[in-house]
Amino acid sequence: MNHPLLARLLILLTLLLGAAPALAKPPACPPSATAPSAEQAQTLAAQAPDRGLLYRLRRDGINSYLYGTLHIGRMEWLFPGPQLRMAMAQTQLLALELDLQDPATLKVLSQPPRQREPLRLSEAERQRLAAQARAACLPEGALAGLHPLLQLSSYTVLQARWDGLDPGFGQEQMLGSWARQQGRSVHALESAELQLLALIPQQTQQARQLLLKGLTQLERGQVRPALRRLAEAWAAGDLATLQDYERWCDCIHDAQDRAELQRLNDGRNPALARGIAALHAQGRPVLAAVGALHLSGEQSLPLLLAQLGFEVERLVPPSDVR
Repeated sequence: MNHPLLARLLILLTLLLGAAPALAKPPACPPSATAPSAEQAQTLAAQAPDRGLLYRLRRDGINSYLYGTLHIGRMEWLFPGPQLRMAMAQTQLLALELDLQDPATLKVLSQPPRQREPLRLSEAERQRLAAQARAACLPEGALAGLHPLLQLSSYTVLQARWDGLDPGFGQEQMLGSWARQQGRSVHALESAELQLLALIPQQTQQARQLLLKGLTQLERGQVRPALRRLAEAWAAGDLATLQDYERWCDCIHDAQDRAELQRLNDGRNPALARGIAALHAQGRPVLAAVGALHLSGEQSLPLLLAQLGFEVERLVPPSDVR
C-alpha cells in the first residue's frame, strides 16, 4: 500500500455513505455488509469486549477520552465494550478526524481538489484502474469523478471485504450515529479540504508514482495480508504491532514512502492534539476517536497530549498489559 491505510480509509467511507452507485453483486463478489438483526444485536451487545486503544485524558478537573479506531470492521465490532461504553456515557462531545455524516464534508470529498492539478492518465493506466473497479465489484465508471489516487484508495480498502472486514462496520460510523441519537455534538478535528490536500501530493509526478505503486501492490495481492494484520492488531489492542507498522505493512520501500508515512500520520498529530485540547478547554468532556496509528510512534497523540498538560492513562488494554 502506497500510503498509510488509516489515513486513506476515510475517503472510502465517504464513497460508501454518499451518492456512489450501489455495488454489483455477481457470485465472484465478496458479501456486502448487512445490519445485524435485533436478536444478533442483543447478543453481540451483551458479549462485546473492549477492542482497540482507549485512554483517559485528565486536565483541569475534567476527564476526556481518546479512542484509537479502525475504519473497517466486522459486525460484532459495532458494539462497544464496557470501558468504551463508560467513556461514551461520561462525555458530552464526540470529536472525529472528519464528520462523514456532514453533507458539507461529503460534498467536498466527492469533488476534485481545487488546489491540485488533475492527474491525466494514459490509456494503460485507465485500464489498470478499471480492472480494479471490476475486481471490487463496482460498476465501471462509478468513481470516475474522483482523483485517481482516491479511486485507488477505495479499491484498496474494498479488498478487505474478502476477509469479512467492511467499511460499513467502522467504529467512527457507530460512534457518529450514537452521538446523534443521543443529542451529542459532533466536531471535526480536521477539515475536508485539508484532508484532500494531505492525501494528494502537490506534484503530479509524485501522485503518478504513488498511483502506479498502489496498482502494482493490488495486482500482486499484497494488500489483503496487511489489512488483515492491521485489523487483528487493532482488535487485540496490540500497540506493539501497530508501533511496528512500517516494518510489516509492505508499503515502505524507499525514502519517499517513509516520508509520506511520516507526513500523513505523525505530521498530522500536533494539529489533532491541539484540536482535542481546545475542545476539552471548553469545559465539557470529550470523546475523541481517531485512527489507531495516530496513537503510536514517537509523535503519538498520547505523548503530545501529555505535553499539553493532560494526565494520560491507558484503559484499553490496561497499562500493565503490553
